[in-house]
Amino acid sequence: MLYKDKRPLIVFIVPSLIILGIFLYYPFIQNIINSFYEISGLAALGGGKYIGIENYKRMFADPGIHQSLKNTLYMMFFAVFFQVGIALVLALMVDSITRGAQFFRTVFFFPVVISATAIGLMFNLFYSYNGGLFNQILLKLGLERVLWLSDELAIYMVSLPVIWQYVGFYFVIILTGLNGIPQDIFEYALLDGVTGVKKTWYISLPLIWDVIKVCLILAITGSLKVFDLPWVVAPNGAPKGLTHFLGTYMYFKTFISQSVGYGAAISVLIVVLGLVVSFTVNKVFKRDTIVY
Repeated sequence: MLYKDKRPLIVFIVPSLIILGIFLYYPFIQNIINSFYEISGLAALGGGKYIGIENYKRMFADPGIHQSLKNTLYMMFFAVFFQVGIALVLALMVDSITRGAQFFRTVFFFPVVISATAIGLMFNLFYSYNGGLFNQILLKLGLERVLWLSDELAIYMVSLPVIWQYVGFYFVIILTGLNGIPQDIFEYALLDGVTGVKKTWYISLPLIWDVIKVCLILAITGSLKVFDLPWVVAPNGAPKGLTHFLGTYMYFKTFISQSVGYGAAISVLIVVLGLVVSFTVNKVFKRDTIVY
Protein backbone atom coordinates (compact mmCIF):
# COMPACT_ATOMS: atom_id res chain seq x y z
CA MET A 1 0.00 0.00 0.00
CA LEU A 2 1.28 3.46 -0.95
CA TYR A 3 2.32 5.57 2.04
CA LYS A 4 1.93 2.88 4.70
CA ASP A 5 3.30 5.27 7.31
CA LYS A 6 0.84 8.17 7.41
CA ARG A 7 2.64 10.16 10.08
CA PRO A 8 4.84 12.23 7.71
CA LEU A 9 1.68 13.46 5.98
CA ILE A 10 0.67 15.23 9.18
CA VAL A 11 3.57 17.64 8.67
CA PHE A 12 1.87 18.89 5.49
CA ILE A 13 -1.76 18.68 6.66
CA VAL A 14 -1.50 20.40 10.05
CA PRO A 15 -0.28 23.81 8.74
CA SER A 16 -3.17 23.89 6.26
CA LEU A 17 -5.66 23.03 8.99
CA ILE A 18 -4.23 25.76 11.22
CA ILE A 19 -4.53 28.37 8.45
CA LEU A 20 -8.09 27.25 7.66
CA GLY A 21 -8.99 27.36 11.33
CA ILE A 22 -7.65 30.87 11.84
CA PHE A 23 -8.85 32.52 8.64
CA LEU A 24 -12.02 30.55 7.82
CA TYR A 25 -13.59 28.53 10.60
CA TYR A 26 -12.91 30.87 13.53
CA PRO A 27 -14.29 33.98 11.72
CA PHE A 28 -17.32 31.98 10.59
CA ILE A 29 -18.09 30.74 14.11
CA GLN A 30 -17.54 34.24 15.50
CA ASN A 31 -19.91 35.57 12.83
CA ILE A 32 -22.61 33.15 13.98
CA ILE A 33 -22.10 34.35 17.55
CA ASN A 34 -22.34 38.00 16.42
CA SER A 35 -25.67 37.29 14.75
CA PHE A 36 -27.22 36.85 18.22
CA TYR A 37 -26.10 40.32 19.34
CA GLU A 38 -27.15 43.87 18.58
CA ILE A 39 -23.90 45.45 17.44
CA SER A 40 -23.95 49.02 16.19
CA GLY A 41 -20.70 49.78 14.39
CA LEU A 42 -17.56 47.73 13.84
CA ALA A 43 -15.94 49.42 16.83
CA ALA A 44 -18.55 47.76 19.07
CA LEU A 45 -17.53 44.19 18.11
CA GLY A 46 -17.33 42.08 21.23
CA GLY A 47 -19.36 44.57 23.27
CA GLY A 48 -22.81 44.27 21.79
CA LYS A 49 -26.07 43.49 23.55
CA TYR A 50 -27.30 39.88 23.47
CA ILE A 51 -30.75 39.75 21.81
CA GLY A 52 -31.11 36.05 20.97
CA ILE A 53 -32.81 35.35 17.65
CA GLU A 54 -34.22 38.85 17.20
CA ASN A 55 -31.97 39.50 14.20
CA TYR A 56 -33.38 36.41 12.50
CA LYS A 57 -36.94 37.45 13.33
CA ARG A 58 -36.18 40.84 11.86
CA MET A 59 -35.22 39.26 8.55
CA PHE A 60 -38.68 37.77 8.05
CA ALA A 61 -40.27 41.22 8.23
CA ASP A 62 -37.56 43.13 6.35
CA PRO A 63 -38.70 44.25 2.86
CA GLY A 64 -35.03 44.66 1.91
CA ILE A 65 -34.41 40.95 2.52
CA HIS A 66 -37.48 40.04 0.49
CA GLN A 67 -36.29 42.21 -2.41
CA SER A 68 -32.73 40.87 -2.17
CA LEU A 69 -33.91 37.27 -2.08
CA LYS A 70 -36.17 37.83 -5.09
CA ASN A 71 -33.30 39.39 -7.04
CA THR A 72 -31.01 36.51 -6.05
CA LEU A 73 -33.58 34.04 -7.39
CA TYR A 74 -33.68 36.06 -10.61
CA MET A 75 -29.91 35.79 -10.80
CA MET A 76 -30.08 32.01 -10.33
CA PHE A 77 -32.50 31.80 -13.24
CA PHE A 78 -30.29 34.02 -15.42
CA ALA A 79 -27.18 32.03 -14.47
CA VAL A 80 -28.73 28.68 -15.43
CA PHE A 81 -30.43 29.69 -18.66
CA PHE A 82 -28.04 32.32 -19.96
CA GLN A 83 -24.60 31.75 -18.43
CA VAL A 84 -24.58 27.95 -18.65
CA GLY A 85 -26.95 27.83 -21.63
CA ILE A 86 -24.95 30.22 -23.80
CA ALA A 87 -21.69 28.61 -22.65
CA LEU A 88 -23.00 25.18 -23.70
CA VAL A 89 -24.01 26.41 -27.16
CA LEU A 90 -20.67 28.18 -27.68
CA ALA A 91 -18.72 25.11 -26.50
CA LEU A 92 -20.60 22.82 -28.90
CA MET A 93 -19.98 25.23 -31.76
CA VAL A 94 -16.25 25.63 -31.04
CA ASP A 95 -15.83 21.88 -30.52
CA SER A 96 -17.21 21.27 -34.00
CA ILE A 97 -14.59 23.39 -35.79
CA THR A 98 -11.04 22.34 -36.58
CA ARG A 99 -9.41 25.71 -37.28
CA GLY A 100 -9.43 28.79 -35.04
CA ALA A 101 -10.67 27.00 -31.93
CA GLN A 102 -7.88 28.49 -29.80
CA PHE A 103 -8.84 32.00 -30.90
CA PHE A 104 -12.44 31.55 -29.79
CA ARG A 105 -11.33 30.03 -26.48
CA THR A 106 -9.28 33.12 -25.75
CA VAL A 107 -11.97 35.58 -26.85
CA PHE A 108 -14.79 33.93 -24.90
CA PHE A 109 -12.71 33.48 -21.74
CA PHE A 110 -11.25 36.99 -21.81
CA PRO A 111 -14.06 38.69 -19.78
CA VAL A 112 -13.37 36.35 -16.85
CA VAL A 113 -9.90 37.80 -16.29
CA ILE A 114 -11.03 41.43 -16.43
CA SER A 115 -11.48 43.19 -13.10
CA ALA A 116 -15.11 43.34 -11.97
CA THR A 117 -14.64 47.02 -11.19
CA ALA A 118 -13.47 47.72 -14.73
CA ILE A 119 -16.42 45.82 -16.19
CA GLY A 120 -18.84 47.66 -13.92
CA LEU A 121 -17.45 51.05 -14.92
CA MET A 122 -17.59 50.04 -18.59
CA PHE A 123 -21.26 49.09 -18.34
CA ASN A 124 -21.98 52.32 -16.48
CA LEU A 125 -20.69 54.12 -19.57
CA PHE A 126 -22.92 51.92 -21.74
CA TYR A 127 -25.97 52.79 -19.63
CA SER A 128 -25.35 56.54 -19.43
CA TYR A 129 -28.46 58.47 -20.46
CA ASN A 130 -26.47 61.21 -22.19
CA GLY A 131 -23.83 59.82 -24.52
CA GLY A 132 -24.01 56.17 -23.41
CA LEU A 133 -23.31 53.51 -26.03
CA PHE A 134 -26.76 51.92 -25.84
CA ASN A 135 -28.60 55.23 -26.19
CA GLN A 136 -26.29 56.30 -29.00
CA ILE A 137 -27.27 53.15 -30.89
CA LEU A 138 -30.97 53.85 -30.27
CA LEU A 139 -30.60 57.43 -31.54
CA LYS A 140 -28.86 56.18 -34.69
CA LEU A 141 -31.83 53.88 -35.26
CA GLY A 142 -34.24 56.80 -34.86
CA LEU A 143 -35.50 55.68 -31.45
CA GLU A 144 -35.83 57.50 -28.15
CA ARG A 145 -33.23 57.30 -25.42
CA VAL A 146 -33.91 54.93 -22.51
CA LEU A 147 -33.16 55.31 -18.81
CA TRP A 148 -31.50 51.92 -18.46
CA LEU A 149 -31.25 52.00 -14.67
CA SER A 150 -34.91 52.88 -14.12
CA ASP A 151 -37.02 51.09 -11.52
CA GLU A 152 -38.33 48.63 -14.11
CA LEU A 153 -35.09 47.88 -15.98
CA ALA A 154 -32.43 48.21 -13.26
CA ILE A 155 -32.37 44.57 -12.09
CA TYR A 156 -31.91 43.32 -15.66
CA MET A 157 -29.22 45.88 -16.45
CA VAL A 158 -27.34 45.02 -13.26
CA SER A 159 -27.56 41.30 -14.05
CA LEU A 160 -26.33 41.71 -17.63
CA PRO A 161 -22.62 42.32 -16.87
CA VAL A 162 -22.60 39.45 -14.34
CA ILE A 163 -23.98 37.09 -16.98
CA TRP A 164 -21.58 38.38 -19.63
CA GLN A 165 -18.48 38.03 -17.46
CA TYR A 166 -18.92 34.37 -16.49
CA VAL A 167 -20.18 32.83 -19.72
CA GLY A 168 -16.54 32.24 -20.69
CA PHE A 169 -15.83 30.49 -17.39
CA TYR A 170 -18.48 27.83 -17.98
CA PHE A 171 -17.59 27.72 -21.68
CA VAL A 172 -14.05 26.55 -20.85
CA ILE A 173 -15.29 23.92 -18.39
CA ILE A 174 -17.80 22.47 -20.85
CA LEU A 175 -15.39 22.60 -23.77
CA THR A 176 -12.82 20.71 -21.69
CA GLY A 177 -15.45 18.05 -21.02
CA LEU A 178 -16.24 17.78 -24.73
CA ASN A 179 -12.57 17.44 -25.59
CA GLY A 180 -12.33 14.56 -23.12
CA ILE A 181 -14.81 12.41 -25.05
CA PRO A 182 -12.92 9.63 -26.90
CA GLN A 183 -13.01 10.18 -30.66
CA ASP A 184 -13.63 6.45 -31.18
CA ILE A 185 -17.20 6.95 -29.94
CA PHE A 186 -17.88 9.57 -32.61
CA GLU A 187 -16.33 7.37 -35.30
CA TYR A 188 -18.60 4.47 -34.35
CA ALA A 189 -21.57 6.84 -34.33
CA LEU A 190 -20.64 8.09 -37.80
CA LEU A 191 -20.63 4.53 -39.10
CA ASP A 192 -24.14 4.11 -37.71
CA GLY A 193 -25.27 7.31 -39.39
CA VAL A 194 -25.55 9.37 -36.19
CA THR A 195 -24.48 12.91 -37.11
CA GLY A 196 -25.41 16.54 -36.53
CA VAL A 197 -28.02 17.22 -33.89
CA LYS A 198 -28.48 13.52 -33.12
CA LYS A 199 -24.78 13.18 -32.32
CA THR A 200 -24.99 16.15 -29.95
CA TRP A 201 -28.21 15.01 -28.26
CA TYR A 202 -27.51 11.29 -27.91
CA ILE A 203 -23.73 11.23 -27.48
CA SER A 204 -22.11 14.55 -26.52
CA LEU A 205 -24.64 15.80 -23.96
CA PRO A 206 -25.07 12.49 -22.05
CA LEU A 207 -21.30 12.04 -21.83
CA ILE A 208 -20.71 15.52 -20.41
CA TRP A 209 -23.77 15.51 -18.15
CA ASP A 210 -21.60 15.44 -15.01
CA VAL A 211 -19.68 18.47 -16.30
CA ILE A 212 -22.92 20.34 -17.01
CA LYS A 213 -24.17 19.45 -13.53
CA VAL A 214 -21.03 20.92 -11.99
CA CYS A 215 -21.57 24.11 -14.00
CA LEU A 216 -25.18 24.33 -12.86
CA ILE A 217 -24.18 23.90 -9.21
CA LEU A 218 -21.46 26.54 -9.53
CA ALA A 219 -23.82 28.94 -11.32
CA ILE A 220 -26.67 28.55 -8.82
CA THR A 221 -24.54 28.71 -5.69
CA GLY A 222 -22.44 31.50 -7.18
CA SER A 223 -25.61 33.59 -7.51
CA LEU A 224 -25.78 33.72 -3.72
CA LYS A 225 -22.36 35.39 -3.60
CA VAL A 226 -22.88 38.06 -6.25
CA PHE A 227 -21.50 41.34 -4.97
CA ASP A 228 -18.79 43.28 -6.79
CA LEU A 229 -20.35 43.97 -10.20
CA PRO A 230 -23.84 44.94 -8.92
CA TRP A 231 -22.23 47.20 -6.31
CA VAL A 232 -20.18 49.04 -8.95
CA VAL A 233 -23.04 49.38 -11.44
CA ALA A 234 -25.70 50.29 -8.85
CA PRO A 235 -24.15 51.27 -5.48
CA ASN A 236 -26.34 50.86 -2.38
CA GLY A 237 -28.91 48.94 -4.39
CA ALA A 238 -29.85 51.95 -6.51
CA PRO A 239 -32.46 52.85 -7.45
CA LYS A 240 -34.41 52.72 -4.14
CA GLY A 241 -32.78 49.46 -3.06
CA LEU A 242 -34.37 47.57 -5.96
CA THR A 243 -31.10 46.03 -7.17
CA HIS A 244 -29.86 44.60 -3.88
CA PHE A 245 -28.76 40.98 -3.84
CA LEU A 246 -28.17 39.10 -0.60
CA GLY A 247 -24.45 39.83 -0.75
CA THR A 248 -24.84 43.55 -1.44
CA TYR A 249 -27.60 43.92 1.13
CA MET A 250 -25.44 42.25 3.79
CA TYR A 251 -22.59 44.66 2.96
CA PHE A 252 -24.97 47.63 3.02
CA LYS A 253 -26.35 46.72 6.44
CA THR A 254 -22.94 45.92 7.92
CA PHE A 255 -20.72 48.71 6.62
CA ILE A 256 -23.11 51.47 5.50
CA SER A 257 -25.89 51.16 8.08
CA GLN A 258 -23.40 49.93 10.72
CA SER A 259 -25.81 47.21 11.87
CA VAL A 260 -23.13 44.57 12.30
CA GLY A 261 -25.21 42.02 14.21
CA TYR A 262 -27.96 42.09 11.59
CA GLY A 263 -25.40 41.84 8.78
CA ALA A 264 -23.92 38.77 10.49
CA ALA A 265 -27.38 37.18 10.57
CA ILE A 266 -27.78 37.84 6.84
CA SER A 267 -24.40 36.21 6.15
CA VAL A 268 -25.53 33.12 8.09
CA LEU A 269 -28.67 33.08 5.94
CA ILE A 270 -26.51 33.15 2.79
CA VAL A 271 -24.44 30.18 4.01
CA VAL A 272 -27.54 28.17 4.95
CA LEU A 273 -29.18 28.91 1.60
CA GLY A 274 -25.96 27.89 -0.16
CA LEU A 275 -25.93 24.52 1.60
CA VAL A 276 -29.64 23.92 0.97
CA VAL A 277 -29.41 24.93 -2.69
CA SER A 278 -26.30 22.78 -3.29
CA PHE A 279 -27.96 19.74 -1.70
CA THR A 280 -31.18 20.31 -3.64
CA VAL A 281 -29.42 20.76 -6.98
CA ASN A 282 -27.40 17.59 -6.42
CA LYS A 283 -30.60 15.68 -5.69
CA VAL A 284 -32.48 17.14 -8.66
CA PHE A 285 -29.72 16.45 -11.18
CA LYS A 286 -28.64 13.15 -9.71
CA ARG A 287 -28.88 10.21 -12.05
CA ASP A 288 -27.95 6.57 -11.83
CA THR A 289 -24.63 5.53 -13.29
CA ILE A 290 -25.05 3.97 -16.71
CA VAL A 291 -23.14 0.75 -17.17
CA TYR A 292 -22.17 -0.06 -20.75
